[in-house]
Amino acid sequence: MKIVVTSIFVQDQDKALEFYSEKLGFVKKEDVPVGEFRWITLVSPDDQDGTELLLEPNDHPAAKEYQKKIFADGIPATMFGVADIYKEYKRLLENGVKFTMEPTKMGEVTIAVFDDTCGNLIQIVQK
Repeated sequence: MKIVVTSIFVQDQDKALEFYSEKLGFVKKEDVPVGEFRWITLVSPDDQDGTELLLEPNDHPAAKEYQKKIFADGIPATMFGVADIYKEYKRLLENGVKFTMEPTKMGEVTIAVFDDTCGNLIQIVQK
């Protein structure tokens, strides 16, 4: 068994697609109408057959509440691995990404956290 799709709640699918593809550099894999929303997934450009990230509408009240509360408490919704966190931090800053935590060493890993503009904090990590 392996993870093939993981999801993240977003406030606006179009805005999220733009952010995750244009700012972060993920590649759109699927974009299929599903009722009033869409099944939109993205993948890493380095692993296009790998795990897909689903941009899940936060339309359900429980999803909205969950998203608001973890954001307010400063809890990242998900984590992305990077090979060189300082290089990635610089690249993302140059793309206009706003960080809430600059790269910080924590034991054996270094992490940084940014706002995805769609209701989430996202953590990047270098092991």
